[in-house]
Amino acid sequence: MLSSINISTEEVQKIAQLSRIGMTEEEIEGFRYQLSLILENFRVLENIDTSDTEPTGHSSSVSSVMREDVAGNPSDHEDILANAPQKENGFFRVKAVLEQ
Repeated sequence: MLSSINISTEEVQKIAQLSRIGMTEEEIEGFRYQLSLILENFRVLENIDTSDTEPTGHSSSVSSVMREDVAGNPSDHEDILANAPQKENGFFRVKAVLEQ
């Protein structure tokens, strides 16, 4: 069953062009149908009464899995450079990123 919202072939071609996606005629027709169904689902969602629903930022409770950021003593400069494969004048030596 095709939804009551019909995306045109031209609209799918324009979306594909903007997305830099090459599509065959068969793929365009498939996406046209799928996009029409997606938009029809949004139309159904628009009709749901949410006036008694509290706004939320997340659908479930959110907690951080990261540890607290605690300041500590900085590592010794020589200890850090001890593991460097190459060093020069107290700094890490790396290959040039940009050529001049």
